Amino acid sequence: MDLVAIISLAYGLYYRRHHRRDLLFAYMALNVGIFAVVSLLLVQRVDIAVGFGLFGVLSIIRLRSSEITQQEIAYYFVAIVLGLVNGIAAAWPLTALLLNGVLLGVMYLADHPGLLGRTRHQVVTLDVVHTDPDALRLDLESRLRGRVLHCVVTQIDYVRDVTVVDVRYAASNAKVRVR
Repeated sequence: MDLVAIISLAYGLYYRRHHRRDLLFAYMALNVGIFAVVSLLLVQRVDIAVGFGLFGVLSIIRLRSSEITQQEIAYYFVAIVLGLVNGIAAAWPLTALLLNGVLLGVMYLADHPGLLGRTRHQVVTLDVVHTDPDALRLDLESRLRGRVLHCVVTQIDYVRDVTVVDVRYAASNAKVRVR
């Protein structure tokens, strides 16, 4: 049941929507590893302190990547939870099945492109320094072809005439593919 759940999450949801092969592998490996450890701990009737130790070890694992979004961290968390649920609830398969369905259903809906598909986030480096916030917004809207919802200037370099801006915007010509 755990393999079906993690394959549904990793391949069925994450990879089809985000196309990051490196994280696909990480989700699968993390889930299967946690499932195996939890199953072993339950079979051996290990003390609850060992369980807390396991969570301590998991807490020191830092998610390192070139760029990892909060959305991808959510997939990590659900991959961990699926492994724990299926390892612990093996004695109650209907409970495990229900929890798998709830977790996968929530991820399907929360990450559905039709829900927030037109909203984008981008860090933009401009070859100009704008002193007027309205001029900055118009320049960003022109370059990004969308309506700027929020922008924060994170860096200005007057020597090189460069501005770095963190932008949230609604894409006007985004084509949302529903999966």
